[in-house]
Amino acid sequence: MSPSSPRNGAGNQSAHRRPRAKGEHAAVRNQHAIEAAEDYCEAIAEAIEAGGEARVSTLARRFSLSHVTVSRVVARLKREGFVSAEPYSPITLTAKGRRLAHASKARHEAVLAFLLALGIDERTARVDAEGIEHHVSPATLAAFADFVTRSAAPRNGQRGVATKADPITPPNARSRAGSA
Repeated sequence: MSPSSPRNGAGNQSAHRRPRAKGEHAAVRNQHAIEAAEDYCEAIAEAIEAGGEARVSTLARRFSLSHVTVSRVVARLKREGFVSAEPYSPITLTAKGRRLAHASKARHEAVLAFLLALGIDERTARVDAEGIEHHVSPATLAAFADFVTRSAAPRNGQRGVATKADPITPPNARSRAGSA
């Protein structure tokens, strides 16, 4: 048997995936760090807006993570200039952190509105929006917002979201249908 045979596990690459290059691993780790910064800044802003304060224990409960894990992320966010944090004190956002929180919340709300406009149930839409919000381009967000605006526009005397029985017709198709 050869050393790369599937039986011993070596060389058992999926036909759909190629091995990642070293630079790709760094890019993925960097993207995860950015996602964490967005999520943490958004959570800190929400805790403060709710009339409370943000502490490591608050974030640990919200994200279901250990105190140590959250402390490490908060320390990184402090080094990167997103938060101000001192031992035994609430965590506050810097101007940079507030900008990131605002942008992240706006992106999250746009994705959530899009999923709800598609008719996805609210619980599923909220869960899915958490993942999608980090991987959507500005152009796609603009298309989401356009879709939500069009889906809320009156159609045949009704307002609301599209259903499988009543899909939203793209604007260019409407003009073609009217000229036929």
